[in-house]
Amino acid sequence: MRHPKRFGSYYQANMSANALYTDLSGYYDLMCADINYQSQSHGIRRLHQIFGGDGKTHLDLACGTGPHVRHFIDLGYQSMGLDINQPMLNRASIRCPEAQFSLQNMSEFSVAEPLDLITCFLYSIHYNDGLEKLKACIASVHAALKTDGIFCFNVVDKNKINNDLFVQHNAQQDGDSFTFRSGWNYGGEGDKQSLKLSIEKTNAAATQIWNDEHPMVAFSFSELLETLKPYFDVHVFEHDYEKIIPWDQTSGNAIFTCVKI
Repeated sequence: MRHPKRFGSYYQANMSANALYTDLSGYYDLMCADINYQSQSHGIRRLHQIFGGDGKTHLDLACGTGPHVRHFIDLGYQSMGLDINQPMLNRASIRCPEAQFSLQNMSEFSVAEPLDLITCFLYSIHYNDGLEKLKACIASVHAALKTDGIFCFNVVDKNKINNDLFVQHNAQQDGDSFTFRSGWNYGGEGDKQSLKLSIEKTNAAATQIWNDEHPMVAFSFSELLETLKPYFDVHVFEHDYEKIIPWDQTSGNAIFTCVKI
């Protein structure tokens, strides 16, 4: 099964011992250079048009440096973002000066006015710290949406994770060569999984390697559906932003489109 092509923005790790990672925000866009943000944004826009009507107010949870927000603004949305990492938001503000960004935890957030669309891309909903925080996030989303508002996000089913799989890409910046790797890891029981990360930075002087493992909440699709049921009418689709295909009931990656009830 596929794995997330990103290194999450939604955490604050202790990086003081490693000069490469004193500021993750400086490497975030490079780490995510292989992600097709435009395709993802357009795919969710189509789902919003189908299920949500003509409203144009939008919030992106765990927005990172704001690439999805940028595309939604270009699509005509009044878009905003939140993240737990202020350096990420600083970069997002440069990318999207028209947007409002707020330093908030997606497990417990609020907005000034109800919204038409809330998104959470790149599996970031898994950054909620445990099932109770996930439930609190879903309740916060419900409270922040207008009636018939839409919540779209992608997820992985804990029971379909293959710990041996990973994704990798290479990039160049300022004379340095980078190799980025990431992969899911799940122990087989409980509500904790992790995202294993590896970065190799090479230049003429030296090679640095940085490894870490970031905790994430684990759940099955059936558990997630039960959590969403009191709040939303839920539609599940295959993890393909280019097409709108109903989930085949077997794959371990999916796009959830939730209509507030």
